[in-house]
Amino acid sequence: MLSERELAFIAIHKDSYPSVLSFVRRRVESMEVAEEIVADVFRVVWQKWGNESRSDVAWLLTVARNLIGNAYRSRDRQQALQEKLRTTAVQRFGEESENVVVQDAMARLRGQDRDILQLAYWDGLGPAEIAGVLQCSESAAKVRLHRARAAFRKHMPAGAEPITQRMGA
Repeated sequence: MLSERELAFIAIHKDSYPSVLSFVRRRVESMEVAEEIVADVFRVVWQKWGNESRSDVAWLLTVARNLIGNAYRSRDRQQALQEKLRTTAVQRFGEESENVVVQDAMARLRGQDRDILQLAYWDGLGPAEIAGVLQCSESAAKVRLHRARAAFRKHMPAGAEPITQRMGA
């Protein structure tokens, strides 16, 4: 049996979700990112829910705007890190080195694919450990790793087969 709090939250979620999603979607680069941010909006609402809780759309959109700002800052930090890694690789190994080719391919991947490849190859984790980090089943981690390897292979230039073979891609 659902409590009054749960029923009220479900009603607010049902009534407000389309508006919040529309607001967020217009401000971010993908539906996937928008859905993650909207889920976080309602997580915040649930966590702050009390007797005097605000649940009007204006407050929900304010929470969404703040989370969008956080997402942009996070994205900008990630891009700066990728640029720094590439610059360092170019300085150490030269523009045409395997390291730079790999950096460029990694930079073109979706964040999720890049993360799972980094867990596997940079952090040396196996599927069971990756599953623990990603909070998914080992089977799901294996599938995600397989898909990330395939995406990586697509972003590698022709003639880079030795690199992709070493990565199991």
